[in-house]
Amino acid sequence: MNFETLSQNIENAAKKAFIEMYEKYGAEEIYAFALYSDEMAMTVCPSTNTLKHLATVDQADLSYKFEPAEWKYEMVGADKAFNEISKKLRDTLYENADAGADDEWFNGFQQQLFATCVDVLEKLKRENFFKNIVGKEIFLTFTVSDYDMKEKDVENIINRLNDNEYKTEYYNWMKTWMR
Repeated sequence: MNFETLSQNIENAAKKAFIEMYEKYGAEEIYAFALYSDEMAMTVCPSTNTLKHLATVDQADLSYKFEPAEWKYEMVGADKAFNEISKKLRDTLYENADAGADDEWFNGFQQQLFATCVDVLEKLKRENFFKNIVGKEIFLTFTVSDYDMKEKDVENIINRLNDNEYKTEYYNWMKTWMR
């Protein structure tokens, strides 16, 4: 798989998804956007949350604020583009499994996919893509469903993607469930 092409495809899909979300739900005050995958590295999906939705959930449970699987618009936005990306990932995985790829190959593929997603979000943050649309910094993250990420990896992701008030709040919340 050409990860440079994949990175550009993920970037284009992320931009399209965020713009779609803003056009449809911008009045709900978007404060968070994420990309996430699964432990088998077969998918990449967007997730978006809004302050309006946050006001409807248990405020004491910060997973509603920081966990993309709990967000209002999980797997919504640029559906066709993300479906095409996920199909290419699955095809690559199946082709390599049929060719006898081992765990080492898979682990490298998985880690490169995860790093690519974080790199895309970081690039968009540096370019002020999200801020230019919503007018303020938002919480950004990358996560993997059904997968236990190492604490240092989570901290690295949050640190790279956030230099706003959400970072400290996330770190404090992380202390309650990590370790």
